[in-house]
Amino acid sequence: MRLGEIGPGPLLPPAGTGSERFVRRVRGIALEVVAFVLVTALFPVLLAAALLTDLFLKLRTGKPMVAIRLVPFLWWFLFTEIWCYLFLAGLWLITGGPFNDGSMLRRRGVYWLRPRWAACHLGGIKFVMGMRFEVEGREQSLPGNYLIMIRHASIIDNLLPDTQIAGPNGMGIRYVVKRELENISLLDIGGRWIPTQFLERVSKDPEREIASMRTLAENVGAAEAVLIYPEGTRATAKKIARAKEIIRERQPEVSPLADQLENLLPPRLGGPLALLESGEGMDVLFFAHVGFDGFEYVSDIWAGGLIGRTIRMKMWRVPAAEIPGDEQGRTEWLYENWHRMDRWIAENAADLGHTPAGKAGAASPPQEPAAVE
Repeated sequence: MRLGEIGPGPLLPPAGTGSERFVRRVRGIALEVVAFVLVTALFPVLLAAALLTDLFLKLRTGKPMVAIRLVPFLWWFLFTEIWCYLFLAGLWLITGGPFNDGSMLRRRGVYWLRPRWAACHLGGIKFVMGMRFEVEGREQSLPGNYLIMIRHASIIDNLLPDTQIAGPNGMGIRYVVKRELENISLLDIGGRWIPTQFLERVSKDPEREIASMRTLAENVGAAEAVLIYPEGTRATAKKIARAKEIIRERQPEVSPLADQLENLLPPRLGGPLALLESGEGMDVLFFAHVGFDGFEYVSDIWAGGLIGRTIRMKMWRVPAAEIPGDEQGRTEWLYENWHRMDRWIAENAADLGHTPAGKAGAASPPQEPAAVE
């Protein structure tokens, strides 16, 4: 779908020096280019080795055949990264190179590219693993600037917003993401050409981070949304228990609300409340999903639990008029919707035969439990 109206929201300044960013980006690009050349040249050998590995493990332990699926996906992943780098290079040149950092055409180009980048990666893993997607409430995500609050359960679900919301609706999404993602050169470059907050989760100056985040809700276009992961990190049973302990110690007034959660981490209130305040008048879209729980690392995928898996998603939208105007009211309102999401996860995980993160923190077959933090 053609990209709709986007706004002139601010581009947030990157951390570190220009030379540090240059070295980081060149290193990341070089690693992916070299990997692509090697995987392409050695593809038949890698495929044969993967088949032998799978057959050995299948006969010895009954483990699903995953390696033969991951080798083609690795090539497809790297191929997608390379053509996206070429697209960004061309976009940079035709929009003025270093002399036009605020180009709206450049911004539209990144918004056009990202859903396609995400669709290639998610479509690739979906195809090789034979997964099924079910979506309820997609009509709730129709354009009209709003905030998106989505759960975070795995290394894969980061691809859901652009494939399920931005792409189908011709929208752009302004993200709040962790600073570590700057090490992915494609995100580091493209993310700086659109309003993006690379958040330092353990910051020496959290007020500065929050103030910077507030600007993401400025001048949001009719076909834009602002997204935050209220949990702040991927949920596991261990992390959920620890988060509740911390809240009991530091925010006892919130503890009764947090203690009701079983499958979600309690939302970190600073970012969501700041965006609700600065984005006053914007609706909020909640995005629940189940099926990716426990896939924190590549080792979890290697265990085979993704094969034939069903991923179920649900969206619901709350009009701005129904969102309380005071901080306490907004806190209770946010937890009310988080409880709704938590119950939905429990019900649908049971229906699909999945184990939600709050129960085990892993989704791999019993013979090879997934690693958890």
